[in-house]
Amino acid sequence: MRKALRWLLALMVLIGTLSTAGAATAAEPQAVDIKDRLLAVPGMSLVEEKPYPGYRYFVLEYTQPVDHRHPGKGTFQQRITVLHRDVSRPTVFYTGGYNVSTTPGRREPTQIVDGNQVSMEYRFFTPSRPSPADWSKLDIWQAASDQHRIFTALKKIYGKKWISTGGSKGGMTATYYERFYPRDMDGVVAYVAPNDVVNDEDSAYDRFFASVGTKECRDRLNAVQREALVRREPLEKKYAAYAAENGYTFTTVGSLDRAYEAVVLDYVWGFWQYSLLSDCASVPADAATATDDEIWNSVDTISGFSAYADQGLATYTPYYYQAGTQLGAPTIHFPYIEKKYVRYGYQPPRNFVPRDIPMTFQPGAMRDVDSWVRHNARHMLFVYGQNDPWGAERFRLGKGAKDSYVFTAPGLNHGANVAGLVADQKALATARILDWAGVPAPTVSQARPLARFDAKLDVRDVEREPALRP
Repeated sequence: MRKALRWLLALMVLIGTLSTAGAATAAEPQAVDIKDRLLAVPGMSLVEEKPYPGYRYFVLEYTQPVDHRHPGKGTFQQRITVLHRDVSRPTVFYTGGYNVSTTPGRREPTQIVDGNQVSMEYRFFTPSRPSPADWSKLDIWQAASDQHRIFTALKKIYGKKWISTGGSKGGMTATYYERFYPRDMDGVVAYVAPNDVVNDEDSAYDRFFASVGTKECRDRLNAVQREALVRREPLEKKYAAYAAENGYTFTTVGSLDRAYEAVVLDYVWGFWQYSLLSDCASVPADAATATDDEIWNSVDTISGFSAYADQGLATYTPYYYQAGTQLGAPTIHFPYIEKKYVRYGYQPPRNFVPRDIPMTFQPGAMRDVDSWVRHNARHMLFVYGQNDPWGAERFRLGKGAKDSYVFTAPGLNHGANVAGLVADQKALATARILDWAGVPAPTVSQARPLARFDAKLDVRDVEREPALRP
């Protein structure tokens, strides 16, 4: 009898346990797919999802106000991408400052922290352009406010630490975002970010070109550039045939002659921006005896003869507009070229923007950002390349900066990164990025990327843009 009673009590306990477990299971919410969570964000819509091993990759559009000060006065669709790793991982907010790539890619900080990555297309780069386009709404504060709204919306999904990053104009963008919304990000990694504080004072660039690399390489480049102007007449005939074959026109810049000189004057700058000292071997050794084709091919390879045609300029109208209204643009001199060969010199951004778009320069914009970085930088890392012209005018830190750094990668160009720093700076930079991202202390002390290098996913080369665009 006692044995039967014990059996009955055990059975009742078992049934109760199973019933409780079943009720608990029924009460637990089913995991919501990350795509559904993203699309539940008001204003978010899916363009496409692309597969990639270990990730989910989404191309999305997000509804943004044309004017963040007056959000009721129209909206536009801004393209973003999300490389989803796991909501338990940190998130890197990347912008290149131009169009966004719709091919899965992982920036260096994303690999270092083994995190998610949100990438944003800069406003007014198509298709992320309001229609009609009110160009007065293209400024660094409006763009920073685009990022702030995206971060605010996605922070509810990606609740761990966030780090912003970008290279060149993207590094500038990350810096401006931090200036206007310093409480959003937990860290900033800005690569090769120019800082043109005083637009009319560009002597730093002239000093850079007088000493970069070796004298032998400088002499080769200078000679080819000069020879391309000496031979302007025959090479412009070649240019006219090239333009006719490709349907290129020159309405914005004003003439084929202006476009030709602009391309040639970009030559030396373009070499150091995108090439290494070892690449100097590909430059004609004796420009005076080189054939027209050798001069043409060298200039075209480095500067690109399509750059200042209407068709080449159109993609970058938003950049040139910003350069002529807030960012500033470099002006350099050519002491090794006789004045009779240089008709226009470095032309201002106004010459590269259609005349029906009004432009007025705001000299205080970059001064404000520069002052803020010097006195208020927190958790900011700036990385420059030793041989990159854009680093001649760079961000610098003052006494008010905390846990912030400016490092230079020896021998590198506009593609400089943390991996290219000297060993102790590389270890420090990696450790700080991991710490800002909230990675546990033992991992930080190892100071190495958490994710293995992926040749397809990890972008290491400089993003190629025509010269004189950061």
